[in-house]
Amino acid sequence: MFLVTGATGNVGSEVVGALNEFGAPVRGLVRRADAVLPDGAEAVGGDLNEPDGLTDAFRGVRGMFLLPGYADMPGLLARARDAGVRRVVLLSGGSAALADMSNAISRYMTLSERAVRESGLPWTFLRPRSFMSNALRWVPQLRAGDTVRVPFADVAAACIDPRDIAAVAARALTSGGHEGQVYELTGPEALLPADQIAVLATVLGRDLRCVGLPDEEARVEMEKSMPSEYVDAFFRFNRDGTLDESQIHPDVEDVTGRPARTFEQWARAHAHDFDSSPTDRVQVR
Repeated sequence: MFLVTGATGNVGSEVVGALNEFGAPVRGLVRRADAVLPDGAEAVGGDLNEPDGLTDAFRGVRGMFLLPGYADMPGLLARARDAGVRRVVLLSGGSAALADMSNAISRYMTLSERAVRESGLPWTFLRPRSFMSNALRWVPQLRAGDTVRVPFADVAAACIDPRDIAAVAARALTSGGHEGQVYELTGPEALLPADQIAVLATVLGRDLRCVGLPDEEARVEMEKSMPSEYVDAFFRFNRDGTLDESQIHPDVEDVTGRPARTFEQWARAHAHDFDSSPTDRVQVR
C-alpha cells in the first residue's frame, strides 16, 4: 500500500492516478469526508499537522508521497517509520538547495528535507520548478477579457506539468534505485509569461495580450492571496536573482524514459479549464 498526502491537490491527485496506472494499491490522505479519488484508490481522513491521528492512514503502508512544510515533520516521520513505512518520496522545490533560513519558502523546503534525511527512512527528493498548472491563476482575467497582467514578466521558468512530477514520484515509490536521489524536475523549455500566454492564445483561439505589472503593484496583488513573507520570498527569487528556474534538467526523461511534456501539451489537455471564447483571428502581442 502507498499513501499519498495532499491526494486532491494539483500534484497529489496526479500521483494517485499514476500509481493506479501501475496497478499499485493506493490510499489518499484527505481532509474532507466527501473528497473524490480515482476509482481503485482508498480515501482516508487525516491532517498532517496532527500526526497522532494518522494511525489508520499509515496502517499497511510501505511507501509514502509526502508534502513539505508541516509543523512537526520529525514527529510525523517517526510515526510513519514506527507504523512500518519504509520509503518516503518528498515533494520539495528548487529553493531547498539554497538553504536560506531567512527566506520563508526556502526555509520550509530545507527544513522538510532535513527532517526526512534525519528520519532514518530511505528517501527520494523531488525538486520541481514552477508548475504549469499555475497558469490557471489567470482564469479570472481570461473570463473577464483578453489581457493578462502578470508579475515578473521578464523572468523565464522551465515550468513542469504536474503529471510529470507524479510519473517520477510513482516510479520512485514502486521501484528500486531511487533511494538517496534528488531529482530536479523541469519542463523541456524555459518560457516567459508572455510565451505561455501566446501558447494559450493559440490553443484557446483567442487574441491574448500579456502585460507586466510594475513591482509595486505586483506586490499588492500577490499579498491578496499569500502571506507577505512568501511575497518577500518570491521577490528575492525573481528580483534579487537568488533562484534561477530557467535551467532545464533531464531528470524527468531519465527516470520515466520519455521527454517531459511541453506547456502546449499541458494547455491542450486543460483548455476546458479556461472557459475560452474563440475569436476569428489570433494575434498575440
